[in-house]
Amino acid sequence: MQKISLKEEATHAIEEARMILPGIQALFGFQLIAVFNERFEKALSSSEQGLHLAATCLVAIAAALLMTPAAFQRQAERGIISRYFVDLASRLICAALLPLAAGLALDIYLIARLILHSAALACSIAAVLWLVLVGLWFLYPRVRKGRKTVVTEMPRRQPTP
Repeated sequence: MQKISLKEEATHAIEEARMILPGIQALFGFQLIAVFNERFEKALSSSEQGLHLAATCLVAIAAALLMTPAAFQRQAERGIISRYFVDLASRLICAALLPLAAGLALDIYLIARLILHSAALACSIAAVLWLVLVGLWFLYPRVRKGRKTVVTEMPRRQPTP
């Protein structure tokens, strides 16, 4: 593990958000397209359509949380990098993962229900997905953080010609 500067931390936070955002945007697009599909009203009950709306709103919230650090930096701390910004960006990126996980689980429930014709089985699949996402995105990092780590200097990469 290598200690990095505040500027590098800020750059990493913005890059993390940029990596996640295109996937969320693609998912959001598919969620919107589904509503205009002829089968949407026929295949899903009104309560299931409400679940799809909730999933879409959760994904939109995740996108908003991911975009907030860049908006904050541009408007509130333009030209400077503060510990506050780095901590805020980190919290917002982590916070975005909760509605994203919930939105994904809801959509997986709907897809599984349509394919398997079983609400109970679909609910089980969605619950397992939720647990996997929460485990990988929140529990694993916290367990890993609790372990002692050794901070070492890493050799600098040589520029490629």
